[in-house]
Amino acid sequence: MSEILEHCDAGVLTLTLNRAERKNALTADMYAALADALARAEADASVRVVLLQGQETVFSAGNDIGDFLNAPPATPDRPVFRFLRGIAAFPKPLLAAVCGPAVGVGTTLLFHCDLVYAGDNAAFSMPFVNLGLCPEAASSLLAPQMFGYHRAAEALLLGEPFFAEAALEVGLVNRVLPPTEVNAYAQAQARKLAAKPLVSLVETKRLLKKGQAAQVAERMAEEGASFSRMLREPAAREAFAAFMDKRKPDFSAL
Repeated sequence: MSEILEHCDAGVLTLTLNRAERKNALTADMYAALADALARAEADASVRVVLLQGQETVFSAGNDIGDFLNAPPATPDRPVFRFLRGIAAFPKPLLAAVCGPAVGVGTTLLFHCDLVYAGDNAAFSMPFVNLGLCPEAASSLLAPQMFGYHRAAEALLLGEPFFAEAALEVGLVNRVLPPTEVNAYAQAQARKLAAKPLVSLVETKRLLKKGQAAQVAERMAEEGASFSRMLREPAAREAFAAFMDKRKPDFSAL
């Protein structure tokens, strides 16, 4: 069974992360599938809105560590970077329905969505520093803009989870609902958008994002270069080794 499910109805393309047994941890193949789906959706006039969702208990645990270590994203053409560029530049309305854990890219991709609906069980985290890495998806730019500097620094430097009500307060999500209602509610909102004139939706989104589009692309490229470099350095090697060995990392000499 595919790990990215695609379903299109009434102008809404729903992309479902379908690897719940691994907490929807994202592999290079899943990133490629998402990037390709977004590219097709952009070109397909029958697709007016895209909705990204997981299940009631989990959105995404972030990168699949084993896959990540076997094929680290060392160049800009890697699937993860294609997906991030694609989601940042996607011109049509993009929604997300988030329940349970949303780790790493599971949180940072939300900065590029237009509407985000969360279950009251949602837990967001950006633990890049804890892995010897740096932020990605232009989150070092967008998190301070949305959260304010000190809250962004807390989220990115400590890497600790924050929950649905806190995400609502800082503007990362639009509404918090019971987990059993989130996907259906997001689908209903997506259909409302799909019934509106696409030309107006696209132009309004372009104008909303115009002031930061170039900054986002520049910051994403800078983060990507740093991320790729830091993957090869001692702190990340120790963090990933500790993860695989199920022990606490030791950064005392780093």
